[in-house]
Amino acid sequence: MDTLHYFKALADATRIKLINILLHHELSVNEIVSLMDMGQSRISRHLKILTDVGFLKCRRDGVWAFYSVSDNSPARKFIESIRYSFDRDIALKQDLVSASQLIHERQRRTINFFNTIAHDWDHLKQEILGDFELNTAILNEMSPCPTAVDLGCGTGELLFQLETIAANVIGVDSSPQMLAQARKRFANTSRPPDLRLGEIEHLPLSDGEADSAIISMVLHHIPRPDNAIIEVYRALRSGGTLIIAELDKHTNENMRKTYGDRWLGFHRHEMNQLLVNLGFIIKNTRSYKLEHALVLNIFKSEKTNKGD
Repeated sequence: MDTLHYFKALADATRIKLINILLHHELSVNEIVSLMDMGQSRISRHLKILTDVGFLKCRRDGVWAFYSVSDNSPARKFIESIRYSFDRDIALKQDLVSASQLIHERQRRTINFFNTIAHDWDHLKQEILGDFELNTAILNEMSPCPTAVDLGCGTGELLFQLETIAANVIGVDSSPQMLAQARKRFANTSRPPDLRLGEIEHLPLSDGEADSAIISMVLHHIPRPDNAIIEVYRALRSGGTLIIAELDKHTNENMRKTYGDRWLGFHRHEMNQLLVNLGFIIKNTRSYKLEHALVLNIFKSEKTNKGD
């Protein structure tokens, strides 16, 4: 009897706290241990109980494991039926405040990481790409347009080339130091791009402002790539083009330390399916071999109205 198993799984204060937090955030085991201030063995036991009954899903990425509440399952429906009681519990509300602080601290560390490496970013990126001309490959997928946006523009290397096909060029990045390097790059140009400070999940763009958007080697740094793509959908006009350049799934754990990666790439078919689910039509996907046995995929898609 599923209902009996559900109640048994929730008959513990720690597991209720975990469900409440993981309804709102996907967290790694290490982040959960830090947030709950418990030993990893105890946390792992609680996570196993909640996963076995179907309340949680575990996403494994290399040697890391990330947990969140399951989607569209009978167990999720059960959780939703009692969620009102979580929303009225003061202690559980405080847990969400603590979780938000943890997320904010994670974001701050990421921004600080990129601020620190901003001066060396072009060199570090080249260690992965080798002789592959990523920006040229991206431009080959694009057509002339009024407004093109490079999301996670870094030091602005791609922005130079976007000016050859777009009347207006916008660069967005969450790192002030990256944008500072981009401004230096365009210091002596007559038509510098519009550089904006912001996160891809909360873009400093109005609805439908962009005709083309590029996310190049960025999504593997973002905890929820789906939220980023949803936000890009908002900022693109109907029929607008989205180009995503991303590493294929790999097992190189050193990428986390050297480049601040949160995801070890994405399977080609999973990215295509995600784009379709979020309202895009796949135009084509091309794959290229890089250094260190890595593969890069370039996804070209077009925004359609979700009701179509």
